[in-house]
Amino acid sequence: MSRHSKAPFYIATGLLILAGVLLAVLRHYQLGVPWLPGQQQPVWLVEARVDFRAWGEPVTVSLNLPDSPPGFSVLSEQAASPGYGFAITQRGHDRRAEWTIRQANGPQTLYFKSRLIASAQTDTEPDNTPVTASEVFLEGPDIAAARSAIELAGSRSSNPASFTRELITLLNSPTPDQNTRLLLSDRTRAEALYLLINHSGTPARIAEGLRLEDARRQQSLLPWLQVHDGKRWLTFNPRTAEQGVPDDVLLWRQEASSLLDVTGGSNSVVSFSMLRQTVPALQIIRAEADGQAFGAFSLHQLPVEQQGMFRMLLLLPFGALVVCLMRIVVGIKTSGTFMPVLIAVAFVQTSLLPGLAAFIGVVTLGLLMRGYLSSLNLLLVSRISALIVLVLFITAGISIIGYQMGYSTGMTVTLFPMVILAWTIERMSILWEEEGAREVVTQGFGSLLVAIFAFLVMRAPLAEHLSFNFPELHLVVLGLILLLGQYTGYKLTELRRFTPMKRYD
Repeated sequence: MSRHSKAPFYIATGLLILAGVLLAVLRHYQLGVPWLPGQQQPVWLVEARVDFRAWGEPVTVSLNLPDSPPGFSVLSEQAASPGYGFAITQRGHDRRAEWTIRQANGPQTLYFKSRLIASAQTDTEPDNTPVTASEVFLEGPDIAAARSAIELAGSRSSNPASFTRELITLLNSPTPDQNTRLLLSDRTRAEALYLLINHSGTPARIAEGLRLEDARRQQSLLPWLQVHDGKRWLTFNPRTAEQGVPDDVLLWRQEASSLLDVTGGSNSVVSFSMLRQTVPALQIIRAEADGQAFGAFSLHQLPVEQQGMFRMLLLLPFGALVVCLMRIVVGIKTSGTFMPVLIAVAFVQTSLLPGLAAFIGVVTLGLLMRGYLSSLNLLLVSRISALIVLVLFITAGISIIGYQMGYSTGMTVTLFPMVILAWTIERMSILWEEEGAREVVTQGFGSLLVAIFAFLVMRAPLAEHLSFNFPELHLVVLGLILLLGQYTGYKLTELRRFTPMKRYD
């Protein structure tokens, strides 16, 4: 009889384990699912407050909202505006929160809250949309001053980025010349830069950003300068000439023409408050999963009820792996192959000590009643059916007595699988008749021991976290179980049995 090579089996099992690990790593990097439970991630809660005075007529308030701000992702948005209709509209890259009401009078206050998380999104994404410089109008001496500044900065630069830095440095000079003082006489530094860069033929615009600091109130947006270099928009700090958006700056307005529009009111003003919070990383993953391709294969997309069911079911492979280890490698005898896993699942529901007491109590009473049923010479099906009914009465009796004595944990015995308990009692009874009480005690103790180990593994926070958030790791568990199936060596409990053979070595 020829023996087949085991190489294909080991290769296939290795590929199975490798696939599980690679998919888990991919899920970690694409969705950001943490490897360990309980990890926290910082989130910024930014609140925009709009105050204005209504004139007693229909009111429409339109506030620009962040649209794909560099370095941040929007987790959630919420408006607080009693009596007002509310909607978020978008025209191109201009996202706006719009409040409406038929009539309002006197001081009005509206709130808009946004939760943001730091992301890898940058401000250097290529933009192939044709962009032209805005038309600007300069008069009289401003024209000569602008040309002088543009020629000076242009002679010291080689591209739009360096040209912008030179202009910012020129306008921020501690000893400004006559032309610089003229350009800044009736306009802000950002407005002057916007005029000069567009006048030179390079597209530029003014963005507004919010510097994020924990627990700050009544903050205003700061101007930032964005210049198009032919491929993408580059962001500059008009106060320091630094290029790029700092990690602690949220660009609130980039392409919108206005930040706040109010019709039907006056004296409008918008201010910002912010708070740094920490939330569980998994909560963020659930919120972000909808927008990512890999998120469609996440269990978090299921209804909450089904998620709870899978959270328990996905622990079973870990229990099965423990049973394989204890039976194949350690050599512990159990009553029924995977009955310890079912007992461990019941322990997860009842907790360990109440579950142990309930299991031992039900099985002991069941064995006593099984002895009486044996004397009736019933057929197997009738005997098992009668046992199921008796186990049901026993568990109900334990629950009622425990409840009357003030022990609510006694009711958790109902979480044990009734049919499995009936079969366990039947198997132990037959084992008692065929091999004696010692074998019953040995297998009963072994079953409980394996169930306790399986319970400890299944209740471990890391196992619960990995089994539900990285379901592909069950391919690794499957591979390990297949490898254990090839084990033909000695069991640990057999080492003592073969110890005398060493004397003859």
